Amino acid sequence: MQLIGMMDSPYVRRVAISLAMLGLPFEHKSVSVFRHFDTFATINPVVKAPTFIADDGTLLIDSSLVLDYLEHLSPPDRRLMPAAPGERLKALNLIGFALAACEKAMQNVYELNLRPAERQHQPWIERVQTQLFAAYDHLETAIAGREGNGWLLGDRLMQPDITLAVTWRFQQFMLPDLVDPARYPALAAFSKRAEALPEFVATPLE
Repeated sequence: MQLIGMMDSPYVRRVAISLAMLGLPFEHKSVSVFRHFDTFATINPVVKAPTFIADDGTLLIDSSLVLDYLEHLSPPDRRLMPAAPGERLKALNLIGFALAACEKAMQNVYELNLRPAERQHQPWIERVQTQLFAAYDHLETAIAGREGNGWLLGDRLMQPDITLAVTWRFQQFMLPDLVDPARYPALAAFSKRAEALPEFVATPLE
């Protein structure tokens, strides 16, 4: 199995950490969708990260689809999503809001870091940032009181924990002045605790 993409993508990093947590061996190739566009296109003509290559050569090009496939490769006791419908629903709720925050953080990066200032549309930026803060508000409430006391679904770190921690780290790294950690102390502490785990340390944001 191969994972293609840079670890500065939260979607690539989310998959890499999940692979480590699942104990699944893989080869990582650091190919940038920006700096190595032509090279990436020879692997996947859509040039989308992450690109995942299964052992039979099949390409998967969305992090959630990759993770769904990996879940089915793993024994039940290693899986990162709960099987019980109620717990699974809770996990999907948290992942959905974390991915929404991730998407809005990414849009802010494109607008503020890549688009020339004279071409930025302030009403759109304000809208995207409102959506980002709304997602963080939901997640802050969901994890309040869990500082140092287990993970989102119990004693074992699972997919909602990975996705949330990776999203917060990405946004704080790429746009450190956009969101004050003091506004979201539970999120900041939660991500810091996750980032200290060996699987996160071994998969640094580049």
